[in-house]
Parts: sequence; structure tokens; C-alpha cells
Amino acid sequence: ETLQRIVSTLVSKNDEIHNFIDMLNHTISNVQVNSSNAISELDEEFDGLYSVLHEMKGSMANTIQQEEARKIQALQDQLSQCSRALESSEELLELAVQSLDIKNPVELLEAARQIKDSVTVASAFRLSLKPKVSDSMTHMMVDFALEKRMLQAVKFLPVPKAPEIDVAACLVADNCITISWRMPEEDSRIDHFVLEYRKTNFDGLPRLKGEQRWELVDYIKATQYTLSGLKFDTKYMNLRVQACNKAVAGEYSDTVTLETKAFLFSLDSTSSHLNLKVEDTYVEWDPTGGKGQEKVKGKENKNRSNAASPKRSANSPRASVRSSRDRFAGESYTVLGDTAVESGQHYWEVRAQKDCKSYSVGVTYRNPGKFDQLGKTNSSWCIHINNWLQTTFSAKHNNKAKTLDIPVPDRIGVYCDFDGGQLSFYNASSKALLHTFRAKFTQPLLPGFMIWCGGLTVSTGLQVPSAVKTLQKSENGLGGSTSSLNN
Repeated sequence: ETLQRIVSTLVSKNDEIHNFIDMLNHTISNVQVNSSNAISELDEEFDGLYSVLHEMKGSMANTIQQEEARKIQALQDQLSQCSRALESSEELLELAVQSLDIKNPVELLEAARQIKDSVTVASAFRLSLKPKVSDSMTHMMVDFALEKRMLQAVKFLPVPKAPEIDVAACLVADNCITISWRMPEEDSRIDHFVLEYRKTNFDGLPRLKGEQRWELVDYIKATQYTLSGLKFDTKYMNLRVQACNKAVAGEYSDTVTLETKAFLFSLDSTSSHLNLKVEDTYVEWDPTGGKGQEKVKGKENKNRSNAASPKRSANSPRASVRSSRDRFAGESYTVLGDTAVESGQHYWEVRAQKDCKSYSVGVTYRNPGKFDQLGKTNSSWCIHINNWLQTTFSAKHNNKAKTLDIPVPDRIGVYCDFDGGQLSFYNASSKALLHTFRAKFTQPLLPGFMIWCGGLTVSTGLQVPSAVKTLQKSENGLGGSTSSLNN
């Protein structure tokens, strides 16, 4: 025995080491991928900076070129005016020189008068001999000294530290998980948080192989978040959080594993009535089932009357609680759950189709008779709804019925406290109590359902709602009202 314990411990340790090796290899691969991604992001940032500088350079160069063109045009206009004035002046000067050779006083006087008049209006005397623009460039004042110092001071934005999940503040209730966390030190640059979660059946360290993928909730601004509307179809939930600033995400927090205990079962198609179509958590009345398939199913029943459900292996813990008898027959249009209640408090819900004519919801001991109906034996308890002709709502046990003078809810919640000997039915929406049976249960209980002309959907993987727990405490504190149908 000691050696067996040692070997078992060694096998467990080997499994942990294998898991850790897988995790290390996965981490190495992630480091390489993340390093490459970081370099790519760095290239993008600098390419963006280059792009801005290149655009700015082009804009500034264009401004200088525009000033150059404007000044050159102004100077060229002034140069053209000077050239025309000079040409006119030279012609007038040549005319004056020629006039000096005139010997006739009258002709000389006339020529002199003409020259005088021409000089008076000559453009050369109206020209400004000062350049309209200077050769200094007014936009040659760019100074990037400050920017250079800023760029030289550029460093990596600090990576946020890993948040710390406050396990004591985490809450699992009403098929919701509220998770709280805090930062190890104040960080004003945190922009948001990312929460990841996944379902698992392992309570130890997270594994890589055989695990479901992580689900992600992004852009959480607070340090608390509630995951609601969950179906607890595994034993645990892994959760982790990372902090993000504007540029980068930090390391994930240590993964926290929270227990998600709930009652999970399916409908056992191997023990249902031939007139019922059963699929996992849905059962539907089928009037042709007993006739069209009787021959085939008769052969199947002979061959598999003691066979396990095809959905469960022989080694499944649920396989032992299934009935090994033939299907229900006659007017016992019944199907049972494949998991028994043997202890503790459990809860599930049922929704009927609106056109459903008749159905019952309850529990029964493991081996009801082939023709037994829920509530008509001392080993089964149920509430029954009959919508045929007129609606009746009643609680049934041991072939006794108690009329319930309350509206029939859309969804019915079933609460079973095996150890406390209590079976209660609730309006699943309002959590109003419909009826309570009190009995000392002496055998494991199977969820039971009867349906005629319609269909039922069963919701499992549910926890006992907080409102139901509160009502139970209140009822038990007041001593409770004992049903007249008690066993």
C-alpha cells in the first residue's frame, strides 16, 4: 500500500512536470512571437514618425519655394522695368549727342526742346532704385533643438504590472461569477483591463492540453467584473486579468481557479416512453413513436435492456444511477434524468411549450413501475399542469392531488434538499414559491418529467438561486408549512 501511494504520487508529479514542460515550451514560443510583434509595432511607430517628419519637411520646403518664386518674380519684374527704362534713356542720350552737331541755331533750339520734354517724362527718373524684396528668406528659422532633445529622451512606455486577483472578494452565485482585482502599485497610465476565462474540470494549475480556449472580455474600466448567465457544466472556471495602457498590455495575473458547483444532468433517452423524442435536455411528444418505430425499438429493447446509454460510458459515474428497465409504457409518458440526487441541495428549471396540453415536473425514486405516473405513487412527487379544455394546476404525491390556486408560470424552478427532506417548486422568473413537499427521502432521487402533446426544455448546470436560499431560510425559520401530501 505504501509503495502504491508512492507510485501514485510519482505519477501525479510526473504529470505536473509534463504539464509544466508544455507550458514552458508554449511560453518560449510566445516570447518569440511577442518579440517579433513588438519589433513590428516599433517599426510602425517609427515609420509613422518618419512619415510625419517627411510630410512636415515637404510642407516647409514648399513654403520656402513659394517665397523664393514670389521674390524672384518681384525682382524680375523690377529688372524688366529697369531694362526698358535704360533702353529708353540710351536712345534719348544718343539723340542728344546727335543734336550737338546741329549748326543751325533754330534747329538746335527745337531739338533741345524735344530732348528736354523727353527727359522730363523719361521712365528712368520714375524708377525706384531699391530692390522690392531682400534676398533673406523669412522662413529660415526652423529650430528642432527642443524636438531633438525630446526624441533623445523617448523611452519605452512602461509595461503595466500584473494585477492581483482578490480571491476573497470573488463571488460565485446565481450562475454568475464576480471577480475583483487590484494593482500592486498605483499606475495612472492604466487605460483598461482585459479579463479571460475558461471552463475546466481540473482544480490545479492551468493546463495546455485538453483545455477549452480562453474567452475574452475587453475594455473593462473598473477593477471588478461580473460574468452572468453562465451554465456551470464543468467543475471549475479559470480566470486571469491583465492591465493595458494606451500602447501595451502587461503580464496576466496569476490564474485563479474558482469552483462552479451545480447540478448537471441530461434526459435519459434509454428509459423514456416510445412516444417521446428525447435529445439531451429537450423532450417532445411524438404520437407516431409507438407505432412507426415499435418493431425496431422492440428489437433494440431486447438487445439493450441492460445496456448503458450511448451518451455515457460504462465507467461514467452517471451510468450507475440509470434505470436498467425497459421504457415506460401505456399512458406513462415519462422520461427521467440520468443523474441521481443522493445528497445536498440542487436546482433545475423547466420551460414548457405554450401549446403543451399536459405535463408534470418532479422527482422519483430510481425504479418506478413501467406504467407508473409521476405523483401517483408514494415514491414520486410532482406538480402537474393540465391545459386540456381548461387549465388546472396541482401538486401530486401518492395518488393525492392538491389544487394550486395560482397562475402557471412560464418557467418552473425545482429545488431539492435531499438531506433536509424538502422538495420545492418556484416561479423561476419571480422566485415565488409554488408548493413545498416535505418527506424523509430514503433512496436516491431522479428528476422526472411527463409530457403529452407538446415539449419541455430542461435547464441544468444551475446553482441554487440566492433568492431561493433566502426563502428557504425564511420558511425554515418560521417552521415551514407542511404539505398535506407529505410522505
